[in-house]
Amino acid sequence: MILTKAAITAAIATGEISIDPFDPGRLSPNAYDWRLGETLRICDGHLDAARPTTFTETTIPGSGTVLEPGVLYLGVTYEKTGSETYAQMLNGDRTTGSLGIWVHVSAPLGHVGHAIRWTLEIRATKPVRVYPRMTFGKLIFLATAGDRASYQHTGGKYAATEGIDISRLYTELAGDPR
Repeated sequence: MILTKAAITAAIATGEISIDPFDPGRLSPNAYDWRLGETLRICDGHLDAARPTTFTETTIPGSGTVLEPGVLYLGVTYEKTGSETYAQMLNGDRTTGSLGIWVHVSAPLGHVGHAIRWTLEIRATKPVRVYPRMTFGKLIFLATAGDRASYQHTGGKYAATEGIDISRLYTELAGDPR
């Protein structure tokens, strides 16, 4: 079940949902309009699942930066969101999609207890200028059924993420005898 604007507002008031910074004007009927943060990591060269990704980190200036096709960018949400009660789902939206930006296609689920600034996978189909703190997508909150286990307390691989994080698949592949 997806929470409505009224339910999200009530859950924020009781502390069941945290959004920092929170702007009530960013609530829509079933979601919160999240913004792009101020930092990008540009993934360098060929990617290898068995090795940490190398990258160049840059701050997006107020005048914006142009995303180029064929480049994988890792970004971060401006807002830090979390809940010990609800799961979250982060998506791009029509606004960014209409600009040819594919954002966060592969990992939209934020588990119960996941309180983070989300790492974003960003691709551009054409050169497009983006700006820090621009609306970049929608975040929905989902009621769960059954016993809840907090992601923060179960040792989730990305539980300690504080900002942009590269893939950690290489940690699983380290002992693989391929």
